[in-house]
Amino acid sequence: MESRIGIEFLMDANLPPPSDEAQAASRALAACIAARIEAAGGWAPFAQFMEMALYWPGLGYYTGGAQKFGAAGDFVTAPELTPLFGQAVARQVAQILTAVSPAPNLLEAGAGSGRLAADLLLALEALNALPARYAILELSGELRARQRATIAAAAPHLADRVYWLDALPERFSGCVIANELLDALPVHAVAWREGGAMERGVVVSETGFAWAERPAQGPVLEAMTALAVDAPYESEIGLAARAWVAEWGRRLERGALLLIDYGLPRHELYHPLRDRGTLRCHYRQRMHADPFLWPGLTDITAHVDFTAVAEAGFAAGLDVLGYTTQASFLINCGIGELLAARQGEAGAQRIKANGALQMLLAPQQMGELIKVIALGKGIDAPLLGFARGDRRHAL
Repeated sequence: MESRIGIEFLMDANLPPPSDEAQAASRALAACIAARIEAAGGWAPFAQFMEMALYWPGLGYYTGGAQKFGAAGDFVTAPELTPLFGQAVARQVAQILTAVSPAPNLLEAGAGSGRLAADLLLALEALNALPARYAILELSGELRARQRATIAAAAPHLADRVYWLDALPERFSGCVIANELLDALPVHAVAWREGGAMERGVVVSETGFAWAERPAQGPVLEAMTALAVDAPYESEIGLAARAWVAEWGRRLERGALLLIDYGLPRHELYHPLRDRGTLRCHYRQRMHADPFLWPGLTDITAHVDFTAVAEAGFAAGLDVLGYTTQASFLINCGIGELLAARQGEAGAQRIKANGALQMLLAPQQMGELIKVIALGKGIDAPLLGFARGDRRHAL
């Protein structure tokens, strides 16, 4: 099984080939996934495949050792582009922490390379709004090590405020931030066919992994039935993201969740023109559409249904405090002023900062594609990041 799955995965001609070591790790993971599928009767929901491909201990995309973030990785996130991102976000975080005082805490879920954590700590220090503790919820031991190194190098005098969690805290007051986390939570792949609602799953074929459909049932069928979609249509449903947000409704005593991610409100996400879904894979700064290609070496994501996120939070007792584009959020948080304050820098640094800001704000790039939603409890004052351009009415 191991050799069959590994050998038959063919790289797109435009994708650089993995190293021999990376290929061996991917074959090992493919064999583990295949064995799990066979043991389950030969079929597994895509959500299970995605979870194994991304999070299998030691071999999954986020738990293995390959570099994922930045120019040398598979994709670039906003904190990797410029510290201006973290400095602007820090202004919103500071407002939330002040509202929750005394002794509020800051928790980052899925901290990536640790770049955002380092930038937030330094910016909050400058704003005289440092949290009592900075928790990082990170399941990957390899990423924890990178986060420690990044924070120690950038903010050594603040490193002792940071600690790591293996699970959500039972109770929490303060600010929770998650940048590009929800789009990496497992999604159920679904299809509306002329014969009815189907869930798309994964089987092991003679050439590797392949799609196979079964009639949808349970929560997946309920979620599909609630959507006004005409067959034929393929898409994804993020039950894990809904559950994650709902858990915070039980655990958050006072404060806010600040969730930043690729996504759309429901009426746009399930638009007739988006009838092939939003499942995307990232490998070496390139995007492709084959989630079965080299498991463990490629990131798998799907757009977030922000309407579902808002509904899950509201049903769990959270208020929807704001929803807008990343561009509007960062402008409201003063990123333009932060850039202007750096205009005295050397030419190369100034050009780099200007280019990064363009990527963060441009409608055809991160500015419009990424959205920001805030959900909270016990926060009465309007939030800075949603002062203009709030789109809660569009959810």
